[in-house]
Amino acid sequence: MTLTKFEKARIIGARALQISMGAPVIIDVPSVMVDPVDIAILEFDNNVIPITIRKVAK
Repeated sequence: MTLTKFEKARIIGARALQISMGAPVIIDVPSVMVDPVDIAILEFDNNVIPITIRKVAK
């Protein structure tokens, strides 16, 4: 599925908020990476973000 840059930003932002509020991180992250946005981008790039995306046809 192709995502627009706005959809990608929304997904990464939502996941970063979850991580900052204490949600478990799904992948192994280096100990120097502490920014939730960077961790969310890493999860997005590895296709492991636990968010279901459903596009509605108009």
